[in-house]
Amino acid sequence: MQQHSATLNGRVGTGRISARAAALPASPIRRFFEIANTLDDVISLSIGEPDFVTPEPILEAGVAALRRGSTAYTDNSGILQLREATLAHLRKFYDCPAYDVRREILITVGVSEATALAFDALLDPGDEVIVPQPCFVSFTATVELAGGVAVPIATRVEDQFKVTASQIEEAITERTKVLMLSYPNNPTGAVLDETDLLAIAEVAERHDLLVISDEIYDRLVYGSHRHVMFAGLPGMRDRTIHLGGFSKDYAMTGWRIGFAMGPADILGSMRRIHQYLIMSAPTMAQEAAIAAVTLPEAEEHVLRMRAEYDARRRVIVDGLNSLGLPCFEPQGAFYCFPSIANSGMDDMEFAERLLVEEQVALIPGSAFGVGGEGYVRCCYAASMEDIEEALRRLHRFMRRHG
Repeated sequence: MQQHSATLNGRVGTGRISARAAALPASPIRRFFEIANTLDDVISLSIGEPDFVTPEPILEAGVAALRRGSTAYTDNSGILQLREATLAHLRKFYDCPAYDVRREILITVGVSEATALAFDALLDPGDEVIVPQPCFVSFTATVELAGGVAVPIATRVEDQFKVTASQIEEAITERTKVLMLSYPNNPTGAVLDETDLLAIAEVAERHDLLVISDEIYDRLVYGSHRHVMFAGLPGMRDRTIHLGGFSKDYAMTGWRIGFAMGPADILGSMRRIHQYLIMSAPTMAQEAAIAAVTLPEAEEHVLRMRAEYDARRRVIVDGLNSLGLPCFEPQGAFYCFPSIANSGMDDMEFAERLLVEEQVALIPGSAFGVGGEGYVRCCYAASMEDIEEALRRLHRFMRRHG
């Protein structure tokens, strides 16, 4: 049988596999999960997932939905009550613009689906997307699957891993269509304040860029930082696709519920793709999400979880700094991003040897793109007991290698 080949961004697809699929690299994170699965007594600071069970009021709402038979499809856009409640929730906390809940809000299967829908709706082949990095591992792949070209910007620890307006402006070409923002940031824990965001908004407006703003960690911020919704900045409502969800703030990762808000024309295109690919997000999960954003007792759980993350944050950052693994203070999400330069290893070797020698699982920073080399991601959504034991094991490791 004749073999055909095709290329995408310099990579080749052959035979039955499309060039686009062949061009997609395996996640670098997978290697560390495979090694960890062969070892006993592993402490994992690798998975970006709350260690809390979904709060009881939210669980009960999901169970009640199942018991009353809420197991059919919902409206393609999601349950109207959830769309209304989500908008009201954002307007309670942020300077959130008005949206038409029937045309400009879409409930999705997590923020991952919302991100893919946004890129699919916006990009033609060759359109460029500016992607500040280090960032969530799927962004570049999702851009390429949609036919776009990801243009990375390396953020720096000297800037607390904040992307700057000047960096964005330098990366703009005649092919640039979209800017991807994701703050609070995974993997660094970086945040942007209002001054940072206003400068970026001015660049976006001047260059007529669309902005996808992933704000999944919006409630998980610490210290004096206050989250600012990018779409609420002057002039940004009609050029921003706001992405959010319930996985991180509400410990609902497995429920797979996210949402997108934005201008009616863009959300309409996203909805059409969603109709063909998904139909609707899980019904019982949508019912649980309604409880998450409407019940006062659910909000109490969020505040308690955030306080616990904050306590863990202080312990792990202080511990890493004391071990010669310098770490700037993260003010968002539940990650810290220490430098491993004092070990004399690169980040891939450091993570692999730490896992094999001390059974502590971290993720090498280079897995998250440019700017991540020489760092590792430590997730402090683990118990305080596990964090303290991981620090003891890191101490032994650094005594040998630091």
